[in-house]
Amino acid sequence: MTVVLPGMTQEHKRVEICPRDDSESLLERWRCKTMDDLIELHNKTPMWNDDTQSYVLNFHGRVTQASVKNFQIVHDSDPEYIVMQFGRVAEDVFTMDYRYPLCAVQAFAIALSSFDSKLACE
Repeated sequence: MTVVLPGMTQEHKRVEICPRDDSESLLERWRCKTMDDLIELHNKTPMWNDDTQSYVLNFHGRVTQASVKNFQIVHDSDPEYIVMQFGRVAEDVFTMDYRYPLCAVQAFAIALSSFDSKLACE
């Protein structure tokens, strides 16, 4: 998963992105690698666990059930700084944790988008 969002100013304010046409959209800027004032985040790559014979992420106890919907979002420059994590804790219950530079609305939108391509995976 790739997440592209507006960057932050030195005063910790979100950069305003006001595209005048499709060529200035976040998606098009990302495709053209015009990343000025943008932040690109990715899902953290899970590590292979020989004991469980599966790929795992360390959710530090916040996620308790295996699911294809479980993920962590990091920046490539610091993969140990978890910007967001989302995962299953019960049959129809999930937990979501986020921190800077995400706001609640961005984190919630990312969490919702994770359901779109995985509705029939389980």
